Order: sequence, then structure tokens, then C-alpha cells
Amino acid sequence: FGYTAPEDGIPDHPKGAGGLKGYFDWYSREGLKVRLQGVPAEKHDAYEARLNEEIDIINSMGFPAYMLIVAEFINWSKDNGIPVGPGRGSAAGTLVAFAMRITDIDPIIYGLLFERFLNPERVSMPDIDVDFCQDRREEAIEHVRQKYGSEYVSQIITYGTLKAKAALKDVARV
Repeated sequence: FGYTAPEDGIPDHPKGAGGLKGYFDWYSREGLKVRLQGVPAEKHDAYEARLNEEIDIINSMGFPAYMLIVAEFINWSKDNGIPVGPGRGSAAGTLVAFAMRITDIDPIIYGLLFERFLNPERVSMPDIDVDFCQDRREEAIEHVRQKYGSEYVSQIITYGTLKAKAALKDVARV
């Protein structure tokens, strides 16, 4: 596929694009236009139909602000030379994330399912896993703190347990 977003990313938000849902809709559609530059024209209708479905579900479940915030800090990082992973987990299955430069994986080419990311039948918070370069990760976190307020920013860590049998197996393997 080999398509890379242009240096300037998504165009600036025009006046009159509307409120939160209008801006989310506009941002997604403009981003898709940029991404479609690397896709044969005969496939554009399928992309636009899928984007419409995803936008409708994200709006109906109340998550456009979440998508815009994630897009903002990921694109800020990319635009400031902080390496960001291409995307992984269920978010890689959403065309909206691809259009907004949250991920760099085209879910249509790889047959990835949006329903793994967000499903109206299973109401749960969407989860976007983000991988930042370890050396400049703190810059991205500081940007989010300054932009949204440190009282609204936290980091998540996962703890695991290693039981005796598993610990012995791991030591023996080494």
C-alpha cells in the first residue's frame, strides 16, 4: 500500500463546520480524502460507506470528543517528530482512526472489523492503545497535561502476577 500522510496532516478546521459532532464529521471526512489519495478511485465508495457507518455509531454512542482528543495528541506528536506506533489492538479496525491519523493501518485492506473497537450491542468504552517512542514519551504526556489540564490526565499501568510454577518455568527457560 505504501501511503504516508502528507507533512501538514489534516487541514485546519474551517469556520462554520459546526459543534462537536460537526467538527468530528468534518475532520473524519477531510482525513479520508487525504488517505484516499493512495487508494484506487473505484474503491472510494466502499471507504465512504464504511466511514459513514462508523461516524454514525461513534456519534450515537457519544464518543466523538474521545476520538478528537486522541487524534489531537497523536497528530501533535507526529507533527513534532515524536515517533508513534502505527496502531494496534481493536482501534486498528476503525476507518475513522485511520482517516484521523490515529492509526496508519488501513482496516479495509486487511479486513479488520470496526465492531471489535466499538459495538452498540456491547456498550463499553473504546480503547485506543498508543505506543510512543520511549525517549520522547514524556514530551507527548506534557503536551496533554498543558492542553487539557494535569488534573484530567493520568497514565495507566497493568500489573501482572507471577505465581511460583510460572516463575520456575521462566527461570528454567532462561
